[in-house]
Order: sequence, then C-alpha cells, then structure tokens
Amino acid sequence: MNKNWKILLLCMLVSVFSVGATFLTYNYLDRRGNSSASSDYSGAFKQDNFHLASLTDGGYPDFTKAADNAVHAVVHIKSVVKKQAPSVNQKRMIDPFEFFFGFGDRGDQGYDFGNSQPSVGFGSGVIISKDGYIITNNHVIDKANEIEVTMNDNSKYTAKLIGTDPDTDIALLKIDAKDLPYIPFGNSDNLKVGEWVLAVGNPFNLTSTVTAGIVSAKGRGGIGGGGSNNIQSYIQTDAAINPGNSGGALINTDGQLVGINTAIYSQTGSFAGYGFAVPISIAGKVVADLKEYGAVQRARLGVMMTDLSVAKEREPEKTKIYDKLTEGAYVADFAEQSPAKQAGMEAGDVIVSVNDNKIRSASELQEQISRYRPGDKVKIAVKRGNADKVFDITLKNNAGNTSVVKKEDGLAVVGAAFKELSSDKLKEYGINYGVEVAGVDNSGRFHKEGISKGYIIQQINNRPVSTPSEVESMIQAAANSNDKVLFISGFYPSSGNRKYFAIDLSDTK
Repeated sequence: MNKNWKILLLCMLVSVFSVGATFLTYNYLDRRGNSSASSDYSGAFKQDNFHLASLTDGGYPDFTKAADNAVHAVVHIKSVVKKQAPSVNQKRMIDPFEFFFGFGDRGDQGYDFGNSQPSVGFGSGVIISKDGYIITNNHVIDKANEIEVTMNDNSKYTAKLIGTDPDTDIALLKIDAKDLPYIPFGNSDNLKVGEWVLAVGNPFNLTSTVTAGIVSAKGRGGIGGGGSNNIQSYIQTDAAINPGNSGGALINTDGQLVGINTAIYSQTGSFAGYGFAVPISIAGKVVADLKEYGAVQRARLGVMMTDLSVAKEREPEKTKIYDKLTEGAYVADFAEQSPAKQAGMEAGDVIVSVNDNKIRSASELQEQISRYRPGDKVKIAVKRGNADKVFDITLKNNAGNTSVVKKEDGLAVVGAAFKELSSDKLKEYGINYGVEVAGVDNSGRFHKEGISKGYIIQQINNRPVSTPSEVESMIQAAANSNDKVLFISGFYPSSGNRKYFAIDLSDTK
C-alpha cells in the first residue's frame, strides 16, 4: 500500500512539474512580445525587439504568415537600357563587378560584341509605402531608360527613378498607385547571428520566391568590386539568394524589412551558401534622403582607415603598441578638409566606438557614420597607444561644410571636392593656374565621365580657374544656365596628357 502511494505521489509530482514547466515557458515567450500563451503564437508578429516565428503543431518554425505578407509587397523589376550603336570592332567585355553580383540577365549572358539592341535586366524591389515608393539595388536599374514593375497579381506599372546611391547600391523608385501592400521597416541592429530570416524575390525570373535561412554573420565588408567610397557592412545569410533576387527583401519572422538582398559569393554565379544584404539601418536612411532631397546627405569623418588586424600585418612596427587590442578601425591617413583631423585625431589612432556603439572593423565604422548627415555631431572614442581619448566631431559633406546638398545643386551633381595648388606644385607642373580634384564621389558625374582624383582642372567653359571657389561658382553657374553643360580641360600629372570632358549637368542618372 505504501509502495502504491509513493508511485501515485511521484506521478502527481511529475504532472505538476510538467504543467509548471509549460506554464513558465509560455509566460516567458509571452513576456518577449506574444499577446497570448496560445500554441498558435498569434501575437508573435509585433514591432518589438524579438522576432519569434509561429510554430506548427509539430513544434517546427512556421514562416507562412511572414511570407504571405511579404510576397505581395516584393515586385519584379524589368529594366531596359537602350544602347548606342558601337563603333567598328568595339567590344564590351564582362564587367567583373557585374559578374560577381550575378543578378539579372543582361542579354547574351553579359557579352556584347557590337550588338546595338536594347539590353534587358531583371531584378526585384520592395514596396515600402502604400503610395508606391519602391526600394531596389542601383545595379538593377543602372543606366536604364525604361523601368517596368510587375506586382504579385501581374499588374504592371512604369516606374519613375527618384534617385540612386552607388556607394550603398541602393535606388528609390516610384509608381503611380495607391493603397499598395508594403513591408514595414524592422530594426537590423537587433538582428542576432543565428536568427531566422527570409529572402523574398524573383530568382531566375521566378516570381514570388521565398527562401529561409539564418543570419550567419553581420558587418561583412570587402564584398565585390567598387571603390573606397563604397559603404559595405552587409548582413550575411544562408537563405538562398540567386540571380534575380537582387533588390528583394530580407525579412525577419515578424515580416519586417531588415535588409535589401544585394550580393552573392559564388564561383559560378549561382547560390553557394553565402548571400549578402544591405542592412535597413543603412538603406532606410539613403531612401529617406533621396525622397526628401533627391540626393544622399553623406556625412564624412574624413579618415582613411583599415581594420586593425590588417594594419598589424602591413605595419607591424607602427602597430606593435596595440598588441593587446584586437578590434577597431585603424586610422592610416586623412582626407582633405577632414573634420576628424581638425578635431585632433591623429594617424595611428584606433577608433573603438561611435556614440558608445562599439567599432570592431572599418566596415562597422562606415556603417555607423553612414547613418548621419552633415552637421550632426558624434562622439568618437579612440585608442592612442595606451591612452584613451574622446573627440566630439561635427561631420561634414564632400565640400567640407554642413550645408544640405540637393539634386539640382551643381556641386551635388558633379560629386567632387577641389584643392588649391601650391606655388611649388604650379612650378612643378609648369603652369600658372589650375585646381586639383581632391576626391570624387561614386554617384557623381565626374566619376561617371572618368574624372578621378588628381586631375588638374585648368579651364571650365573656356575660362581659367585658380581656386576651388572659382571652380565651384562656375559649376553652380552652369547648373543654373539653360544648357547646363560643363566643358572642362586639364591634365593628369602622371601622364601629362591633356584631357577634355563635356558634362551634362541635367543628366543626373
């Protein structure tokens, strides 16, 4: 009898423990954002810091709600580039950047041997407002003369290009429609490595495709081509991303937009386990600027930096004092009119935080600074040898001031900064006047026409120039004129060959 009572008591304790454990588990999940403790997790899709998928009856993650919300707001984009007839024997070889990113179908698999037929590309886009604003990748619509958007219900629209930003590979489109389904912004900063995400897009022209994976890394840089101005701090995911996914949505399991799918790492051009997305913390600021100003308000810290680990390999003697420091952005040098240098920062400093946000690499520093506009103040903490220093820095734009840059602004269109030549340089080059191009922005007309840093401008519209202010005033005057054309003559000191450029300031694509 006593034995039976013991067995019964043990069973009761096990039952109580099981019920208690279940109650505690549901209450814990409920505190993390669920509106109820029911097994269908109906309240999981809320705008909070936790992204909990629904569960199936078998206890497995259920992504159907997030996917259903997203597929209606992710569109198919067709871009048409009308090409000029090429010269005899002219050949266009594969662009390594285009091949690496591998998105779209630019006719003849990227080869163009004298074919003047229009080039057609395909990609994806994400509706981000019910009145028709769409975010996509710049390389999806680059140089396009026509942009067609196809919705999930097969309705078609002609899209207007609002603006582009090659530095982040983001573009903003607009279609004339109302009450559209859209994906709300999430918080990409709160993403955790190992968290479930969904990639939504149109791979291989297959519309409304959803793949699932996890965040496998954050803050990835050094992906693909591009210059030093490119801002790269990608979300890395193993959700399958293929040609055509470019510009599509990376969403969390709440159905919120946390990234724009941009690149794959592959030897074949197809998915090989690694995909990359621009965090919405970067892309959201870019499209907000494009919508409000027509141009990105890019803040500059004015430092040339690299990862501390890379600096240790390249300059072991200069960096040996940082043997115990393993993370940070190493300041190698400064740009012209650097606000960081003006504030007291020195070459050899290691940036470890921005406004108390830890900086582990150069790409993370780029990401943090890209969130601000010229005129914003940031607190930068650095290591200088064994000392800790903090600088309050007012960020500036390319021109070295804090003014808002607008699309119709001539200086914004050319995207360049200028530097006065010293008397020694004038003597060295054998000239009496001229102004040096101190830097160019990847999104500006100077870069697109082939004018790079170091070019010496001597005349603009047949008038000689001697100071940066003269160059800037002539550019602004041309931008406000009827023809909006700049005729520039000058040379590169390395070759001495004179180079001439004609730039149409009305062409802001």
